[in-house]
Amino acid sequence: MGTISKPKKRLTLLPGSSQLRYAAAYVAITTVILFFLNIYAANSTRSLIFSAQHRSLEEKAQLMTTALLQLDELTQTKTAQAVNSLDDLRTARTVVTDAGGTVVYDSLKTGSAEGKILMYPEVVSALEGNDVFHGSYNGEAIETRAAVPLMAGGKVLGAVYLVEYDTERAAIISALQANILRISVGLEIAVVVFSFFFSAAFSRRLRGILQSVRYMREGDYSYKIKLRGHDEINTLAREFNNLAERLNSSEERRRQFVSDASHELKTPLASIKLLSDSILQNEMDEETEREFIGDIGREADRLGRLSQKLLTLTKLDSSVEDEREILDAVPVVQKVVRMLRPLAELRGITIETELGERCMLMTVEDDLYQIAFNLVENAIKYNSDKGWIGVRLRRVQDDVLLSVEDTGPGIPEEARAHIFERFYRVDKARSRAKGGAGLGLSIVHDMVQRNYGTLGAFAREGGGTRFEVSFPSFDTEETE
Repeated sequence: MGTISKPKKRLTLLPGSSQLRYAAAYVAITTVILFFLNIYAANSTRSLIFSAQHRSLEEKAQLMTTALLQLDELTQTKTAQAVNSLDDLRTARTVVTDAGGTVVYDSLKTGSAEGKILMYPEVVSALEGNDVFHGSYNGEAIETRAAVPLMAGGKVLGAVYLVEYDTERAAIISALQANILRISVGLEIAVVVFSFFFSAAFSRRLRGILQSVRYMREGDYSYKIKLRGHDEINTLAREFNNLAERLNSSEERRRQFVSDASHELKTPLASIKLLSDSILQNEMDEETEREFIGDIGREADRLGRLSQKLLTLTKLDSSVEDEREILDAVPVVQKVVRMLRPLAELRGITIETELGERCMLMTVEDDLYQIAFNLVENAIKYNSDKGWIGVRLRRVQDDVLLSVEDTGPGIPEEARAHIFERFYRVDKARSRAKGGAGLGLSIVHDMVQRNYGTLGAFAREGGGTRFEVSFPSFDTEETE
């Protein structure tokens, strides 16, 4: 079978197609991941900056409280001198209140709150003895606020309130977020492009399999999918090719079988038609007419035997198996020999048997009977007059061996490889004369295989042929 190229298809995204769904899934998953990564990066950066600001304000508040606690009282003048003496204290705003919340110092020159009661939540909480820190980011600046109590001897004397505005670090956050956004957009575009081509390639491979299914549906089993890679799609394609090959082979065998069967059925039917027309169209004496009628009966019998064999082959091909059972092959072979011995005696053929004991098999009794019957009947049909047939059944290690040999003309070596093929005959004229259609050995072969056995044909020393059938032994007494 040749490899057929897949039809060219335009690479397009169709609504509802697997290609579109896969691409959309990749984009959606990437978008969600990048969204949360952006949020995490931004929050982590702000958290780090807020922590740094918190530590800075905390250190400045400690310096200021240390300086203020050295004063004998919190007056505006003394407090201003103490705060201004701290050179390292640089904040956007510094406020100091007494225990009642009245502002005694405010670093703002404009709008100073000195002399007023400051009721900021941070200040109120600090006057209750708590350290407070808050941070916020508005896109342009980072605002941090801290309030700590002034305590001496376990008593709150006042509070220190600090405010800072940091535009430099806010610019860092803005730049970082902008860079992350640009990277995310670039990644999203890359994912969209990648997902498109990946899903397109994936869908293209699926379309190839779908196209193969359509060809197969139309009865063309020769179509082969080109294999690429080692993924699951490639495995599916390989299995599909194997299935198509088996179906193609089966279809060829079926066509050949139908052709051969039609040919074989046509011969006896033509003979019956010719003989019946001769009787009807010609005046014959009684003896000749009786002879013609006898020929019609023999052709009808031949047709019946052929039909029965064809039905047997059809049953074998249908894979409908009867239930197997454990049985002794000896009585079955004895029955076959008993049934066929009168036929052999008509030609003076002697049948000798050598049957062992407890030749147990897991098989279908009718199959075993048919196998032995066809082999012995074949040995009688193609044997020489006053010939000899040997039927032997024995155990050989873990197998049961059935052999049937005869003293006939034998089978040429080049023909032994084909004798189990359907409708094959070594000598067509001789086989037809003996009523053979080339199906008996084929039936034996298929039945042996169905029962997990092997079948072989060999030349017999001194002339003739030996058929050997081997089955796995199944002796329950030995396994117990």
